[in-house]
Amino acid sequence: MAVGGFAVDGNVGAFSGRITASVVITCIVAASGGLIFGYDIGISGGVTTMRPFLKKFFPSVLRKAAQAKTNIYCVYDSQALTAFTSSLYIAGLASSLVASRLTAALGRRNIMVLGGCTFFAGAAINGGAENLFMLILGRILLGFGVGFTNQATPVYLSEMAPHKWRGAFNTGFQFFIGIGVVTANCLNYGAARLSWGWRLSLGLAAVPATVMTIGALLISDTPSSLVERNKLDEARKALARVRGNDADIEPELADLVKSSEVAKAANREPFVTIFERQYRPHLVMSFAIPFFQQVTGINIIAFYAPVLFQSVGFGSDSALIAAIILGLVNLGSILVSTAMVDRFGRRFLFLQGGTQMFVCQVALAGVLAAATGVSGTKQISKGLSILVLVLMCLYAAGFGWSWGPLSWLIPSEIFPMKIRTMGQSISVAVN
Repeated sequence: MAVGGFAVDGNVGAFSGRITASVVITCIVAASGGLIFGYDIGISGGVTTMRPFLKKFFPSVLRKAAQAKTNIYCVYDSQALTAFTSSLYIAGLASSLVASRLTAALGRRNIMVLGGCTFFAGAAINGGAENLFMLILGRILLGFGVGFTNQATPVYLSEMAPHKWRGAFNTGFQFFIGIGVVTANCLNYGAARLSWGWRLSLGLAAVPATVMTIGALLISDTPSSLVERNKLDEARKALARVRGNDADIEPELADLVKSSEVAKAANREPFVTIFERQYRPHLVMSFAIPFFQQVTGINIIAFYAPVLFQSVGFGSDSALIAAIILGLVNLGSILVSTAMVDRFGRRFLFLQGGTQMFVCQVALAGVLAAATGVSGTKQISKGLSILVLVLMCLYAAGFGWSWGPLSWLIPSEIFPMKIRTMGQSISVAVN
């Protein structure tokens, strides 16, 4: 069977399935795994604008901000602050690669539970941090949680959803990332008024971790994963539950068994198999799609949105409100993707969204260059500050209905069973 030009094992498209209450609830619960990633993206940028947080851990940033001649691009230039930010992503890179073997051995659901528990531990440490070491240790645990969850959840959604609506269901992961970002920005806005607000913001990351962990414990693993681990009876029950008790599930189950047997007959490590000539297009996409998603610059805007808005003339509170607006625009655009992805196809959304983001970035660069000058020391007028917000919202909308959800969807659906977890691990590691 070919999916978007990529050969996968089995007859994926032959089993259309139908939307049942069970599959909807299961996929919503699984997609909630995106909450922890989104919450961290939103919370960290806001926390770094809170004076009590900076005073305790990064006083050099406050000293630079007090110097009138410091240009807007260098106020937050701090090696320690960079370590705080990057430690999560380094840990996520390492854990996503380890997660491939664990997901194959333990199942998609169990790795989601493991990711939730690890993220919870990191949130607890960050909320009670007394020094930079504790802060970074907590970030590392958060990174492990994100790596495990981001590896397992998109695969889970692709394997559970009916083929015809797989794109729509899989975009739910990005939608919950967006909910996490908006929730975090709203919380930052309220917490910024408290001297200990940063502890509240960082510690409450335990809430989405708890929601995801409990939810994962209440759902079954995917039939594909259960077959892969020789749990045929459980796979039959899980398939009947999500496809409907009156559905003829035996042909689909037989196809999963056949795919599993093909994978086991190969008797080769997935890491070796994925480099075979027939899987080179898959391998290229597992690198290229997340790489170009990062090149769009979305993480800079999502993570540092409050800092960026503050740098272009917004006050502390106004910057947080602008970040909330940006998150809401992104959230709405993901719903557009959910409605369009299976109707218009992945390629159309990639091209349209990519073009929109490119135009907005060029315009944004021009506005900032004209307004602040080469040195970055000129003050930006209120009108231009609002224009920056509008351009960033248009950029976020383009990302939300294209490169955002599709970068999770496509790598999770193009790989055959024998290299699926490894392919997703590579994709998450690059991301």
